[in-house]
Amino acid sequence: MVRIKTAAFSLVLALTLSACATTNNNPTTNSEIQKRHDQAVQNGGTGYSENELVGAISTHLGVTAESAATAIEKLFKDRGRPVGYITGEEGGGAIGVGLRYGKGTLWMKDGRSQKLYWQGPTVGFDLGADASKVFTLVYDLQDPQYIFRRYPGVDGSAYFIGGMAVNYQRANGVTLAPIRTGVGLRLGAKVGYTSYTKKRNYLPF
Repeated sequence: MVRIKTAAFSLVLALTLSACATTNNNPTTNSEIQKRHDQAVQNGGTGYSENELVGAISTHLGVTAESAATAIEKLFKDRGRPVGYITGEEGGGAIGVGLRYGKGTLWMKDGRSQKLYWQGPTVGFDLGADASKVFTLVYDLQDPQYIFRRYPGVDGSAYFIGGMAVNYQRANGVTLAPIRTGVGLRLGAKVGYTSYTKKRNYLPF
């Protein structure tokens, strides 16, 4: 039994790392994303508006403006205006127990930005691998440095909307709402946590 579990874990790790290797072109360097962020900062305010985010989500995730608007409408109804967002990419794999690794950039409405990585285990009735772009809305974060912690998933918050997978993560008053699109979306992998760090960490614990 131990050998079977070890082999399964090794296979998941290989799937995860290979998925990450297919996404070397980090879309956070996209000049259009930077331009939209700069324009939003110039517009002022304490949080991003729906109009500011629809274009950014559509550009980063490669979805239609209509799909992005549908997702934003639901999220704004639940949480209101986010103070920041994360654009990034990730890869993951699972055989019952899975792993997820990602990298990206946190963009704050006040003009600050921060490069970051994330990793974490997932548990559930889940099998497969995926490589996804991620656009994460950030709520109630006062300082970019406070993003670096472990965020448990909120039970029952995962759903599909506009062809995208959405769920909530929450810790110490800060709420994250990752929006994912890509090959092999695994919404079943919704139980677990995600740890955000300044440097790449291959151990998800």
